[in-house]
Amino acid sequence: MTASLVLRAALLGTAAGGRSSLGLAAPALTAPSRLPWPVRLAAIAAVVGEVVADKLPGTPSRTIAPSVAVRLASGAGGSALLARRGSGSGVLPVLAGAAGAAAGTIGGARWRGWASQRVPDRQAALAEDVVVLVLAALAGRERAARP
Repeated sequence: MTASLVLRAALLGTAAGGRSSLGLAAPALTAPSRLPWPVRLAAIAAVVGEVVADKLPGTPSRTIAPSVAVRLASGAGGSALLARRGSGSGVLPVLAGAAGAAAGTIGGARWRGWASQRVPDRQAALAEDVVVLVLAALAGRERAARP
């Protein structure tokens, strides 16, 4: 296990704190070996569905208990997948993923509240989408092996 894996797990957890579907979808979509198309399609559908649902006025806060639990589980579960992909121990990455999810949940909600006072909420939500998608992509990216 490397520090890189723990960092990537924390990034993935932070992304899952923003959009819970990314915790499991990002490792599925960035897996070095091609997963079956139904798995990839389901991952894409989950992310798109959550991105759309996040913009709806009736969407509950991410800081309510069930939502927080899902985000923590998503960050930890996705981090376990990253660790398994790297054939490493899953304990530290799972903890980093859960901690990142907690930070992403609370920090993302606070940032969104702050940003929504300055720009329309939809714009704040789209900016958040970009940030969490980039974090998830970085987390899922394997570093090239050195010769």
